Amino acid sequence: MKGLHILAEFHDCRCAPSLLRETSALERVAVAACRDAGLTVVAQIFHGFGTPERPAGATGAVVLAESHLAVHTWPELAAVTADLYVCNFSRDNRSAAESAFLHLQNAFRPGRTERQEVLRGGLEPPLPGPANLG
Repeated sequence: MKGLHILAEFHDCRCAPSLLRETSALERVAVAACRDAGLTVVAQIFHGFGTPERPAGATGAVVLAESHLAVHTWPELAAVTADLYVCNFSRDNRSAAESAFLHLQNAFRPGRTERQEVLRGGLEPPLPGPANLG
């Protein structure tokens, strides 16, 4: 389960308003970010808020063979949050994660980005021994 988990907030996004409001636009960008980075899309689901006449943001998830991408938009704040996790089970996917992140950042064109990285699975399971017996 070793991998990289990127948690990001994009503020003051200068992208087309439709990308923050329309489910189909958000889905196209999120799926393309993953595929263009060489990640394997297994499934995707996206949901729009508001009405077709007055869309009010969207949320979605792309399930990857390598893990997932979740994206949420707040058009009234010109903001987006993204949660991208890639595991490194069969190969190191850090460069793919960085590429997908950059794709998202270029699409949303934020004035400010806040990003955190969590390296997951760094702990090795305990070795069997007298101290670890239940």
